[in-house]
Amino acid sequence: MPSAISMSAGALSVPNDPIIPFIEGDGTGPDIWRASVRVFDAAVAKAFGGTKKITWHEVLAGEKAFNKTGDWLPEATLEHFRKYLVGIKGPLSTPVGGGIRSLNVALRQILDLYVCLRPVQYFTGVPSPVKRPQDCNMIIFRENCEDIYAGIEYAAGTAESQKVLDYLAKEFPKQFDKIRFSTKPKALEFAAAAMGGAANVAENDTNVMVGIGIKPVSKLGSERLIWAAIEFAVKEKRKSVTLVHKGNIMKFTEGAFKDWGYDLARRHFREQIVTERESWILGNKESDANLTAEGNAKLIDPGYDMMTPDQRGKIVKEVQEVLDTIWATHGLGKWKQKLLIKDSIADITLQQVLTRPKDFDVIATLNLNGDYLSDALAAQIGGIGIAPGANINYVTGHAIFEATHGTAPKYANLDQVNPGSVILSGEMMLRYMGWMAAADLIIKGMNGAITARTVTYDFERLMKADGLTDAKKVKCSEFADAIIAHMG
Repeated sequence: MPSAISMSAGALSVPNDPIIPFIEGDGTGPDIWRASVRVFDAAVAKAFGGTKKITWHEVLAGEKAFNKTGDWLPEATLEHFRKYLVGIKGPLSTPVGGGIRSLNVALRQILDLYVCLRPVQYFTGVPSPVKRPQDCNMIIFRENCEDIYAGIEYAAGTAESQKVLDYLAKEFPKQFDKIRFSTKPKALEFAAAAMGGAANVAENDTNVMVGIGIKPVSKLGSERLIWAAIEFAVKEKRKSVTLVHKGNIMKFTEGAFKDWGYDLARRHFREQIVTERESWILGNKESDANLTAEGNAKLIDPGYDMMTPDQRGKIVKEVQEVLDTIWATHGLGKWKQKLLIKDSIADITLQQVLTRPKDFDVIATLNLNGDYLSDALAAQIGGIGIAPGANINYVTGHAIFEATHGTAPKYANLDQVNPGSVILSGEMMLRYMGWMAAADLIIKGMNGAITARTVTYDFERLMKADGLTDAKKVKCSEFADAIIAHMG
């Protein structure tokens, strides 16, 4: 009898006949699901010769759920995901006119799926706008439940927004003064100047119209995300974890994320990691055994000579502490075999993943940064249509694997779109379950179909634009056939 996946002693326990709930999705979702599920079943059957089999269990969300139950996200759906732990979903529409702002975000927050996992892997032959897409081989750990996605927002002109403004004016006047146009006199003065005089300012433009959003970033929320990223990198023998942040501007949220990440790495993974600054200190000492702590400090901080005595003292103390505490375990080149922990400002990261993609391996970042980065990187390896994603709670074992693209309703029921995002998300799901042989077959099949240039219209059009005139356009369902055929 089919049974549920469970957690046992902190590890996933997967039966040979697991029940896996699925949401087929809105718009093109049904087309994509019909193609994808055939690929999953074929890979499992071929890999395990009938000894393992998935029992698929449909649950409802989105338009189909609303049409059948009057609810965009029925409680029964949440209960099934809670019960069976692992599931998969297609793209979902966001309800129009209020209610749940995003069904995808709601699922993540209700089930506390705190890691959004977005691998970036190039398949040879996929059309790309960059010269060397094969250099992109990264995996993003995006914090999934905090940051501005917590949804703590108050619309401009509402009583709620005004309450927040009044509180800031009373309790934090210096911060309140930083909010432009926060009082009616300010609004009238600046609006009149910007729009050609007071006569051109409508009466309601003099009201205080300031939208307010709150960005929560917690220590525990950051640490569990960064822990998952480092643990993955150590297990998979990756070369680095980069903490991506905007801490130069948001010092107590994004900056704290970075600081908490470094502290966590040093406290809990000391033997396996080296920070970037530590690597500089160790490398400098290896290059010159007679180098003093002060001389080392000057090398790692070029602005050393312009610092105050207290600032210089802190840098020298940092150097000496590194040498005293980890020289025996990390010195004489041993640090080069350790996992490198470093950080990067979000804006320069978006540039460098284009210009220096080999510098990045595992990325750990907050919600909004991760949203930007994952879509930008998806473009480099073929587009969002082939980018997989997962939302995971590594403590409870709950995980939902999903399409990362939208519903594209104008292509619904035409059997045209690329099912790659859901297929590769399913590959991630099988790997998460420990069914590596089936996951490997999906990668093999995808590689084979693309190399043979048997592809859906999105890739076929771009391949022909690149001069590959033998590219063959196939339907969504036929692309699934090609993947299955190339499994061998």
